[in-house]
Amino acid sequence: MNLQLKNKLAFVTGSTAGIGYAIAKQLAAEGAHVVVNGRTAERVNAAVESIIEETGNQEVKGLIADFAKPDEITQLISDLPQVDILINNVAVFEPKAFNDITDEDWLKFYEVNVLSGIRLSRAYFSKMLEKNWGRIIFISSESALQIPAEMIHYGMTKTAQLAVSRGLAELTKGTAVTVNAVLPGPTASEGVGGFIENLAKDQQKSVDEVKDEFFKTMRPTSLIQRFLETDEIANMVTYLCSPLAAATNGAAIRADGGLLISAV
Repeated sequence: MNLQLKNKLAFVTGSTAGIGYAIAKQLAAEGAHVVVNGRTAERVNAAVESIIEETGNQEVKGLIADFAKPDEITQLISDLPQVDILINNVAVFEPKAFNDITDEDWLKFYEVNVLSGIRLSRAYFSKMLEKNWGRIIFISSESALQIPAEMIHYGMTKTAQLAVSRGLAELTKGTAVTVNAVLPGPTASEGVGGFIENLAKDQQKSVDEVKDEFFKTMRPTSLIQRFLETDEIANMVTYLCSPLAAATNGAAIRADGGLLISAV
């Protein structure tokens, strides 16, 4: 299927690994001009080279920015003043007991997970409206609707993303700009892999044992009973970026493996 993304300029935050990398790679495979983002030159350059090698698309560039640092975001926007597609993917997460989550933790999670997308959307949204075409996608989480007891601060930020996404979509009436959110379930990304490995070490169990127990005890409502692959999320996101997805706007699309039970 031709997703009609050739020569569209796409920026994917937090895209040197995991879901962000998979999205950037698929957009490049569809012929989009892709800008990869990470916090270090080493990671960004490695991701750019890898995507070019895997897709054959030479129009892949990198921009370094730490989304916990507003001045670096300002510089990034100056270096990249306009995009056709914005994927707000960058995020931090950390399992932590509620009583141990400090004010600094709450502010950090909000700064990176929520304000990053707000700042970039504020920079690019009006230009998309002027051009009468654009895509903004927030990579939220099933945790936005089913707040994890072990990461309440993370769940809060993912719920906030849904509010921002829907609110921006309300401002697109009568245009060819769309704003949506995607809600992945637990995914076999780099960060989650480290989380599982640490659990296995702490519990003196194998990684496979911990993965199996994770879905039996922590996410028992999952219908597929496994971690999603990053490409499975990227498939959904890449379609939503396409002109073919013009009828999908203001939506919260689940790619959660059937984990969420609620029909809304």
